[in-house]
Amino acid sequence: MVSRYHLQEEDADAQTTAPRQSYRRSRPESAGLLQTHDDEEPPNFGSYDSTDDDKRIITLNGPQPTKYCNNRISTAKYNVLTFIPSFLFEQFRRYSNIFFLLIALLQQIPDVSPTGRYTTLVPLVFILSVSAIKEIIEDVKRHRADNEINHRLIERLENGTWTTVRWSELTVGDIIKVVIDTFFPADLILLSSSEPQAMCFIETANLDGETNLKIRQGMPSTAKLLDTKDLTQLQGRIECELPNRLLYEFNGVLKEFGRPPVPLGNDQVLQRGAMLRNTAWIFGVVIYSGHETKLMKNSTSAPLKRSTVDKLTNTQILMLFMILISLCITSGLCNLFWTQKHSPTDWYLGIGDFKSLSLGYNLLTFFILYNNLIPISLQVTLELVRFLQAIFINYDIEMYHAESNMPASARTSNLNEELGLIKYIFSDKTGTLTRNVMEFKKCSIAKRIYQTERTPEESELVQNILRRHESSRDIEEFLVLLSVCHTVIPEKKEDGTIIYHAASPDERALVDGARRFGYIFDTRTPEYVEINALGKRMRFEVLNVLEFTSQRKRMSVIVRTPEGKIKLFTKGADSVIYERLSPRDQAYREATLQHLEEFASEGLRTLCLAVADIDPEVYEEWTHTHHKASIALQYRESKLEDSSNLIETNLRLLGATAIEDKLQDGVPETIDALLQAGIYIWVLTGDKQETAINIGYSCKLISNTMDILILNEGSLDATRDAVLRHVGEFKSSSTKDANVALVIDGKSLKYALTCDLRGDFQELCLMCRVVICCRVSPIQKAEVVDMVTQSTKAVTLAIGDGANDVAMIQKASVGIGISGVEGLQAACASDYSIAQFRFLRRLILVHGAWNYARISKLILYSFYKNVCLYVIELWFALYSGWSGQILFERWTIGLYNVVFTAMPPFAIGLFEKFCTADTMLRYPLLYKPSQNAKLFNVRVFWIWIFNALLHSVFLFWLPLFAFESESIWSDGKTSDYLLLGNMVYTYVIVTVCLKAGLITSSWTWLTHAAIWGSILLWFLFVLIYSHIWPSLSFASNFAGMDSQLLSTPVFWFALILVPIASLLIDVICKLIHNTVFKTLTDAVREQEIQRNDPSQVMEESRSSEIRFKHDLDKRSSAKREKARVRDYHSGQSIEFSGRRLRVEHLDFDEDLEAMNQQREYHRRRHRWQGSEILHM
Repeated sequence: MVSRYHLQEEDADAQTTAPRQSYRRSRPESAGLLQTHDDEEPPNFGSYDSTDDDKRIITLNGPQPTKYCNNRISTAKYNVLTFIPSFLFEQFRRYSNIFFLLIALLQQIPDVSPTGRYTTLVPLVFILSVSAIKEIIEDVKRHRADNEINHRLIERLENGTWTTVRWSELTVGDIIKVVIDTFFPADLILLSSSEPQAMCFIETANLDGETNLKIRQGMPSTAKLLDTKDLTQLQGRIECELPNRLLYEFNGVLKEFGRPPVPLGNDQVLQRGAMLRNTAWIFGVVIYSGHETKLMKNSTSAPLKRSTVDKLTNTQILMLFMILISLCITSGLCNLFWTQKHSPTDWYLGIGDFKSLSLGYNLLTFFILYNNLIPISLQVTLELVRFLQAIFINYDIEMYHAESNMPASARTSNLNEELGLIKYIFSDKTGTLTRNVMEFKKCSIAKRIYQTERTPEESELVQNILRRHESSRDIEEFLVLLSVCHTVIPEKKEDGTIIYHAASPDERALVDGARRFGYIFDTRTPEYVEINALGKRMRFEVLNVLEFTSQRKRMSVIVRTPEGKIKLFTKGADSVIYERLSPRDQAYREATLQHLEEFASEGLRTLCLAVADIDPEVYEEWTHTHHKASIALQYRESKLEDSSNLIETNLRLLGATAIEDKLQDGVPETIDALLQAGIYIWVLTGDKQETAINIGYSCKLISNTMDILILNEGSLDATRDAVLRHVGEFKSSSTKDANVALVIDGKSLKYALTCDLRGDFQELCLMCRVVICCRVSPIQKAEVVDMVTQSTKAVTLAIGDGANDVAMIQKASVGIGISGVEGLQAACASDYSIAQFRFLRRLILVHGAWNYARISKLILYSFYKNVCLYVIELWFALYSGWSGQILFERWTIGLYNVVFTAMPPFAIGLFEKFCTADTMLRYPLLYKPSQNAKLFNVRVFWIWIFNALLHSVFLFWLPLFAFESESIWSDGKTSDYLLLGNMVYTYVIVTVCLKAGLITSSWTWLTHAAIWGSILLWFLFVLIYSHIWPSLSFASNFAGMDSQLLSTPVFWFALILVPIASLLIDVICKLIHNTVFKTLTDAVREQEIQRNDPSQVMEESRSSEIRFKHDLDKRSSAKREKARVRDYHSGQSIEFSGRRLRVEHLDFDEDLEAMNQQREYHRRRHRWQGSEILHM
């Protein structure tokens, strides 16, 4: 392995650590320009005063002062002891299960149940068993993953020898050895490594999603601890802060016996979840273990998620339960009054006993009789249908990624329909939207644009150097800057190739761009870097590195050239570079600005490059000032920034670069489709602000007509002022959904999420079209998701690929994990996993919309068919003196949901679709009905219940009128009530099966089999069941029923009349709906059936929308004029157009004024007071 040196590297996570310093000190420190004041705040690092209660004390090579937790972790939902109570709690949160448990208990009371003792208990036990098996299988997978991690092996120093132990056996204070390509088992303080000066390289993909290598460096006092004897003799203690979830911050101090205290910062911390790269081994001491590590602190427990449809169904079941109670009380009272009236005269009925006159017994009887109004089979049907829907997702070949051999995976089936209700998507950036691969595309030097070619010699840029073009000097200096001004680590392979390890992908792309022009960076030591410039070796002595921060927006290096000159190389955003240019430097300003706009319009990331010559005396004076700032324990960051500002002046512009950030395939198209579907997309990333904004442009999340509002405040008061000011400005401009992208960094977000500011910040976010949160921690991601979920009550989706995304994935209504290069942490914690972001389009717009429609119709149909049959018991009670007598044979009641009407709900739940997948993907607007819950809501639910009640009236009273004379055969014979019951039962089955066909949009051979097969199955049952007795000792009252039922012409006549009469109103309503109130979805489906192109329908819809909007504009012109006058007087140059109204389902329920409050900003740059608007 080739040596790679750094004196001290930036912490790429926080990017706020002190810059590396040169050892070139020629005179003692002077007072400098930065002074330390007595009234400074407590320092961030070093020996801070605190009590033992607010800090952790770790003894080195000795017993610990207190017992700390072990290193075992658990991410599972259950264990052996908690499974039964937790599972039962989850299951009995469903009111239906509580209800059926109550019914099952009541049926055990003798002489109370008219339907038997086990007709409810057996199905309930079956439902719970199926659910329990599914939960056990899913949780066993989690336990296996936890055990695999806990049983990994690591070397620990014990009594002067190295012992191999499991990860779970580690504890705070242990000194361990971690080897290359191994994950750190706990949070460690780096003591020493195989690299010089205790340096090591780590990959933090599981923490911040970045695959770029980052550098950590131990303290000089421990860097020489390279063998076991030295480590054993290490004596002292570490004092640090208590365990917390701040990934980018750490405060501590190392106090060795007989030595001065040494401050510890994030540069010395190796966090659990990171991996050691390009370093043979490191020695470290455990400071946080197990669930106290920062990674686990940022994880949340696996939530028990329930879909919106489930919650709504639960509520409606409760309402039905109230109705059932009312029916029971009414029926019981009527029975009591009827019995008291008739018992003296109708003594032969035997109704004068205690039970007949007891209201309590009668209430229980009717309670059991009517309990089937709530379908117990619904839960079993839903479980099985959702399971099969999940299989459809798993085996969807369109969501299979061949390169990684990774299919889509539904890790839970409880949220299938939730995918059809998504309103907000929260996405990580790195590894989710992007491949984290950047490519150098173009550069602007001396008013000319150059592109890379296959070889350096073919490029025009190199030719200009070789021909000594008039701009050759600037070109050479430009390429030197690219190959020197960075913190990239080169690694030489055995075959001579060089691999660059960079803190950010854009740095790697810039160095690689210089290499493609023949300027090859190949050597770095703590003191110098070397490049091969078109065959010429050049060494530059690195004097100082002024690191990039989100506040500085630039990076600089001060070097001594081979000629002995001191130069400052700077690269950064155009806004900060241009304001630091020398007044005499006017040569390339305007041309470079034009090129920058051209690059930005192509979606490329841009940087400006500048250089300055530094006088040795000026540098000598500045270096003392900068050194004093770098060793300050208080206000170190601000002092370093002030010091850098002193030297980064009078720059000379060299040119600009353009880098293409490699998005994943199909990301722009996917985001555009999701936006068309009415879904709001937020980006939550730990990356830099500028990177996130540029990605927003690349993936078309931010449009060229969109202004960018940046909140980058440093205190709570400043954040409050900015948020309140912008909220006021939006309100004064009468806009609810402005064409503005809000960008906020993690520090400002911390203040914005405080209790007193949370509401206003949330209001500001919801007013903006796009929100991007940068430099956020995993827990902040979860807090943002929770804020939107709780405040809007909308269905949210979070998607990410790393362990840093787990918290927000678990907090969202639906969590999607990307199974990519960042590992499987996000995928394991998610509800669904996919290999690429582009598959989200199909998952939501196709599977989500289909599953929502299927589950909605399944639930509604299940309630419909149960009410349709079992309310007939109420009508029969009117006829039978409220006796509680059942009209149907006992086993036919039990088999109604299990056999005779079981297949149509399955066919609906598995095969129903209103449009094909291609049409759904082509026209995302078709997602709106499911997103707006048009198919299943309180109104629709009770319409179906009323429809079932109406059908039950026809299904009972029409056969009763036909049966009124009792003589329904030509020979004048009569029968009993059970014949009437079987006639009614037959008509019910035929009617509900035909109803299933009436609501079906997509007919397959399986749909035909389910509907017609169910009807046929009933007739076969009658033929067989009528001949069981006396061969078997039950069903004696059904003997000969087939000959009685099928021999009367009244039955056959009513078989045609009753279902037609029942469904006639449904057919008429459907006909009116499909002609007068036809929806866009219906129109598109008709075009599909006719095999026509639906595009014409979509164009007609847009034309109708424009005409309707024109009418709205006329009605509200006065309001718009008032708003325009108000905006004019407030000094805001904003133009508005009327809000576009979607005509899906002709839902014009929105307030007219609200319809006109969706405004579109024209291409005018508007500077919001107190904040920066970026002109990208």
